[in-house]
Amino acid sequence: MARKGSGLVPRERILGSILVIREQKVLLDATLAELYGVETRALVQAVKRNLARFPRDFMFQLSSDEVANLRSQNVISSSWGGRRAPPYAFTEQGVAMLSSVLRSRRAVAVNIEIMRAFVRLREMIADHAQLLRRIDELESRYDAQFRTVFEAIRALVSDEGRPPLRIGFRPAQRGRAASRS
Repeated sequence: MARKGSGLVPRERILGSILVIREQKVLLDATLAELYGVETRALVQAVKRNLARFPRDFMFQLSSDEVANLRSQNVISSSWGGRRAPPYAFTEQGVAMLSSVLRSRRAVAVNIEIMRAFVRLREMIADHAQLLRRIDELESRYDAQFRTVFEAIRALVSDEGRPPLRIGFRPAQRGRAASRS
């Protein structure tokens, strides 16, 4: 049975924080700082002291267009929290590298949960792709049979060849009405 997590940070919260930027799944520095329980500037400062550990495929700084796009989606606040520089985005490998830069127990525990969330995200994507392949397979296999069913349904609801329905009030016959009174 899969572990639900340590309870330190709900996996759903982490999964909800993962964004796709430049076709990569990333977490923003402010989100990571909040999860780790440190200030964003402290996280960025620790990263800058260890830049050799963070190549471009581990971390990148957002462009002004990307920031504007995220603002329009309400992913980041319009005030940036008083920041002067655009946020940094960390890929899964960058998040893993953060554990060697931020050495607190909380940072290690949170990193473990983030890694599990990335794994779960990959599993969900794989499950989704597998489900789509299965649906395509079933559709191609049963297409002819379902076509017959749909044609039968169309014939049932079609008005062709049927006498028109009479809708309205039918007056009672006088002979019956008179005999009742």
